Amino acid sequence: MPFVWKISRARLRALARTLAWGLAAASAAAQATPAASPLQALFEQAWRRQPEAQALPLRRQAAQAGRDSADAWTPEPAALELQTKNDRIGSRLGAREHTVGVALPLWLPGERARKAALGDAELRAVDSSGLAAQLELAARVRESWWNWRRACSDRALAQGQLENARALAADVARRLAAGDMARSDHYQAQAVQAQAEATLAQAQGACDAARAVLAAWSDGQPLPPEGEALGAEPAPVLEQPLAAAYGHPALADGERQAALARRQAELAAVQTRANPELTLSASSERGMAGDRYQQSVTLGVRLPLGAGVRAHAREAAALAQALELETRVERERARLAAGIRAAQAQASAAAAQERAMARNAELAGATRGFVAKAFALGEADWPTRLRAEQDAVQAERQALRARIDAAAAVSALRQALGLLPQ
Repeated sequence: MPFVWKISRARLRALARTLAWGLAAASAAAQATPAASPLQALFEQAWRRQPEAQALPLRRQAAQAGRDSADAWTPEPAALELQTKNDRIGSRLGAREHTVGVALPLWLPGERARKAALGDAELRAVDSSGLAAQLELAARVRESWWNWRRACSDRALAQGQLENARALAADVARRLAAGDMARSDHYQAQAVQAQAEATLAQAQGACDAARAVLAAWSDGQPLPPEGEALGAEPAPVLEQPLAAAYGHPALADGERQAALARRQAELAAVQTRANPELTLSASSERGMAGDRYQQSVTLGVRLPLGAGVRAHAREAAALAQALELETRVERERARLAAGIRAAQAQASAAAAQERAMARNAELAGATRGFVAKAFALGEADWPTRLRAEQDAVQAERQALRARIDAAAAVSALRQALGLLPQ
């Protein structure tokens, strides 16, 4: 019994160590894989609903099947031939002939290798087309996201402005009752409150409209609360805009489509005629009734004539498409590089504006605090108090808008670089 007890404890300690190691590994894996940002999660939900995403596996399967066909022994499936011949309509002498054969299509010289190259190009083109479609969707999702964040910020600021206007109107009403202020000042404070209420109603409508547009991408999933983080994306490290443009998904898709057209032209150059066929047949025949059947084997080759101008037309059309796509890629490369430079400049300017507006809002808020204290003590007049309040509200609006614009500029830079939401 003591020996059994020691083994049980050892096994228990080993099990405890294994469990602790598993929990530690799971915790480390959870920390190593950061949770998706709200913008990234929204994009992934929108992509799953896209027709391109749903058709992409089948397109890849079709391209893989085309590539696998180049590894087959024959370019087309073999054909089975069955023939029978008799003289029942004629002399009825009992003549009979039965033939069984098979026809095997043969590869043209160079056709198999170029068929394989075309299959590889189709696989790469399918993948690049899917990534280009994702990037195009990302642009629309990002635009809807930042429009919603701007509308939410305007609504939050309008709500704060209304609360300040109500507090200010109540203060003026109290001082009017005490005889410290004129009735015209009370009317002016009430007008400011009414204007704040109208601004809030307008901002609320814009926020609801932007949220409805954004909800179309969420596949029925709830959107994040308005008060959460902006969903800003990490700023990319960029050195050479032209070098970054070479790896852009849109450019890669154009290059792979051009390469696909080139492979099609190369295949059309060797497919100048239909595939030859190797035929093998076995016959059993007799001349008259009562004769013994004679067996024979036939081996033949079928060589189709050239397709002529039709083959040249297919090759010329594929070459024209390849040339058009290659020219478009060169123009797209220059356009992407210019767009990256513009987005980089816009992101730098937006970051500088954010810092300046944050400082301006800080100073305006401090000024509003000083004037409010002075107004409460009767050391500042009503116009000064109202002007300080309006300046502080305007500064807050500008600072928050600058913050959102800076985050949106980083998102636009990532979009110009061909990076998906993160």
